[in-house]
Amino acid sequence: MPHRGAYRSLLGLACLAGCLSSATSSTAAQDAPRPHIIHIVSDDQGWRDVGFHGSPDIRTPHLDKLAATGARLERFYVTPLCTPTRAALLTGRYTFRYGLQSFVIPASGTYGLPTDERLLPQALKDAGYDTAALGKWHVGHADRKFWPLQRGFDHHYGYLASEIDYFTHEVVGVPDWWRDNEPIREEGYSTTLLGDEAARIIRGHDPARPLYLYLAFNAPHSPYQAPREYLVRCADIADPTRRTYAAMIAAMDDQIGRVVEALDQSGMRERTLILFHSDNGGLRNPKIAGQVPAEPVADNSPLRGGKGSLYEGGSRVVALANWPGRIGAGTTVDGLIHVVDLYPTLVTLAGGRLDGGKPLDGMDVWGAINRGGPSPRTEVVYNIEPSAAAIRRGDWKLVWRVSLPSSAELYNLADDPSETTDLAAKRPDEVAALQGRVRELAADMVPPLFMPEAMNASLKLPPAFPTAREPRRADDPAKLSPTD
Repeated sequence: MPHRGAYRSLLGLACLAGCLSSATSSTAAQDAPRPHIIHIVSDDQGWRDVGFHGSPDIRTPHLDKLAATGARLERFYVTPLCTPTRAALLTGRYTFRYGLQSFVIPASGTYGLPTDERLLPQALKDAGYDTAALGKWHVGHADRKFWPLQRGFDHHYGYLASEIDYFTHEVVGVPDWWRDNEPIREEGYSTTLLGDEAARIIRGHDPARPLYLYLAFNAPHSPYQAPREYLVRCADIADPTRRTYAAMIAAMDDQIGRVVEALDQSGMRERTLILFHSDNGGLRNPKIAGQVPAEPVADNSPLRGGKGSLYEGGSRVVALANWPGRIGAGTTVDGLIHVVDLYPTLVTLAGGRLDGGKPLDGMDVWGAINRGGPSPRTEVVYNIEPSAAAIRRGDWKLVWRVSLPSSAELYNLADDPSETTDLAAKRPDEVAALQGRVRELAADMVPPLFMPEAMNASLKLPPAFPTAREPRRADDPAKLSPTD
């Protein structure tokens, strides 16, 4: 074939470019001092629900300042749901490789992130970091082997399961508030309590020792609850549910401001990398709100879909990075970054080793973050599970639903970021190529851990008869009516 030589030449150039990008990124990481790392994650926050993305009604002055003096990560991808994103963040590996790709771990769930996975805090501890996890965990709660202190964190404060009441700190009426493996009872709004703890840790920390602080807020996940002072601050928002949602984000933003203030006061700020992103897109489908019913009021525009969806609104999330003197102020990073990339990027910055665990899916993207250079990533896996998958390579994205009636949708995200025009019928070659890549990846898929547990739980439920009434005795002469 006459084009084969040209193809090989292009492939060689692509490989060379990837090697140069990785080498440049590694060099940049080696030139940087080992930073303190403050890793902040919000919960179910919409793409547009932040000031620096142009929200007309939600005000986030502290996040806006971090974005203005740092880098906006405009193509930062996670998975469409909470547990999978947190697992991918901690492992640097796609969740289909260890069975956490489907749904989230429910409150009654007994499984968790497999213990043969080496997690980010373990790698950072090996590199000499002090580690702390605050807030939401949600990668295993039924067995202590899944808990933060057993997975590389020196300190944990917060909750373990899925969603809690912000004031009582209960999940489905059961207390879920912990400090270092011990249950505690405290009064206060959970967002404020997490900010208190983060500021306390920072102020009491020895600046000479590198710190990794994972601060996972439950805001603005349902149930929608906020202190009165924040509801008053957002009184101009007419819709009461949207008003409460905005108040929750405002409360979280204030606590992020307190974290930055504590860094300044402790003399750690100039040596601290702050990362912020949501765990998935904002809620648009009330059926997947969680255990507490919630009205979908998040704004992911102009992206399509939201939490739980394979469209962009489910996985492309608000994100930023800030490190004074190391990340240029006002930088916009348009290169692809996936949450699995944080593991190799942070461990490399920390001077740690990447060879202590299983093969990573993540890539070192520090060169893209700190200079706005090209990202080595050209592919994004949104999710792969038995019933559906979505993948992006270059500008082309496939959304493939295998369950009957099956469907395959194709979008060019460069031309159509809102996914309004399905090009599958016009570009069957692209569809076939992307489906081939999904099959290749799916060959390594572990069956979802959620499925057998959900099946077993449903089989143990009592029968769903109509409204119960007193049974008749066998010798009762009364005749049954036609409606009986």
